[in-house]
Amino acid sequence: MGAKERQHSIIEWVHEQEHVEVDDIAKRFGVTTQTIRRDINKLCEQGLLRRRYGGVSLPASAAPNLIDELQVRNLRAKQRMAERVAADIPEGATVSLGVGSTIECVAHALIHHQSLKILTNNLRVAAALSVNPSIDVIVSGGQYRHKDQDVVGPEVTHFFSSFITDFGIISTGSMDLQHGLMDHDIREAEVSRAIIGNTRGRLLVADHSKWTLSSYCKVASFKYVDRLYTDVIPNQQRKGLPDSVSIIECGEG
Repeated sequence: MGAKERQHSIIEWVHEQEHVEVDDIAKRFGVTTQTIRRDINKLCEQGLLRRRYGGVSLPASAAPNLIDELQVRNLRAKQRMAERVAADIPEGATVSLGVGSTIECVAHALIHHQSLKILTNNLRVAAALSVNPSIDVIVSGGQYRHKDQDVVGPEVTHFFSSFITDFGIISTGSMDLQHGLMDHDIREAEVSRAIIGNTRGRLLVADHSKWTLSSYCKVASFKYVDRLYTDVIPNQQRKGLPDSVSIIECGEG
């Protein structure tokens, strides 16, 4: 195991346990405590961990846990999709992130990336990524929505239209083979359109339930989607999508 992979595993372990001893880390990875201390020094310098009581813990500014599971439909599926999306985002990329709990899951999955530049109108996304000082986060102005903790309005669409990012990642309120992506709020639809209209790679992250829901605000047809990340896709919908859409299934298996 290389140093980079080991450091990533250390971060994941600390997030699971909250505090891990240096000796235990060394035993787990079969290396010396000196090697682990060098790893820890680097991670602490980046603000990803902090030294504490003979080991390492989460930094004081660590992002809070994701939204209460009871408040998020299909949370486990969203987390699996988010991990797959994150695996496809190279370090050093520029990324536009939109609104919704699915996109927040993507932000949490990107926390350990290096040298990303994130553009977002989602303050929960900004808070999640704030624990990693190597990620630059640029937040749009606009009308603040207290419940959603994001901003919307013409300032947001102008903001995204001022950049061209490597990847634009959105979710959606519902999906329909005839009309494509739909949303419940015209302001959210406008945000998503601004993102997919100003990016090189258009990524849609949506679980299977979006096919059964109904919305009335048009976002875009599927011809404006390069990749669809989903948990599972029914055969009828798979056959009905344009050939230009790459489908990435992220089921438990």
